[in-house]
Amino acid sequence: MGRGIAYAATLGGFQTVLQDASGEALERAMDEISALLEKGVVMGKVAEEAAVAAHKRLSAARSLEDAARGADLLIEAVPESIEVKVGLFAALDRVAPGHAVIASNTMSLSITEMAAATERPRQVVGMHFFNPVPRMKLLEVVRGLETSDETVATATAVGEQMGKECVVVRDSPGFVTSRINALIGNEAFYMLQEGVASARDIDRALKLDLGLPAGPFELVDEVGLDTRLAILKLLHRTLGEKFRPCPLMEQYVAAGRLGRKVGRGVYDYTVS
Repeated sequence: MGRGIAYAATLGGFQTVLQDASGEALERAMDEISALLEKGVVMGKVAEEAAVAAHKRLSAARSLEDAARGADLLIEAVPESIEVKVGLFAALDRVAPGHAVIASNTMSLSITEMAAATERPRQVVGMHFFNPVPRMKLLEVVRGLETSDETVATATAVGEQMGKECVVVRDSPGFVTSRINALIGNEAFYMLQEGVASARDIDRALKLDLGLPAGPFELVDEVGLDTRLAILKLLHRTLGEKFRPCPLMEQYVAAGRLGRKVGRGVYDYTVS
């Protein structure tokens, strides 16, 4: 997600610094963004001049201090763990300029809780991008309990300049899209568990009938079954029984079938 957000930011005209604790991951991300820009030119979706300018606006940093220096907006895309994100927000608060907005690309976690780890809760906001970021138009801008109108306006303006269509939502479990997608995906797993239809036929039926760009199993493989399960557990805990995770999904996660990132989820990506 981080590399997709960086791609959208630099192509949108922003000076963009990409940071990762892993030098290898950072190098791969920079290479992938360059490849995406080149592919956009070849396909006629990005003007060559725009791609060259975007590449010049992009740089890499190994430390949070270097990435945050002079920044107006910082967007984190670390794993979907409230403990990890709260720790990162506390660290970003220490190194970011006083005026900077700090945003989380969380799918479901509390912006208010992250903001409480900082001395600038009015400048903390959710910016929930969708995967793959270069293709997906929606951006959920999430207002925490103390997020200011100015911060919401900043996040919305940045998203629009990145080419996204923004919706503003209140901080609540799962926001809008993750809450609905979790419900649909969980029910799809129950249907698969009950033998109602195959995974491919459930995906095909819902895409054809509801006009979804991806079926629920295609989507969960992209998101990660472990991530989806964590979201469902949060929603079950906060919103009740209708979000109880399907046992079959829990089995897949226990078996290590986490989706595309490991080569196998609902579908097997190790075979052509």
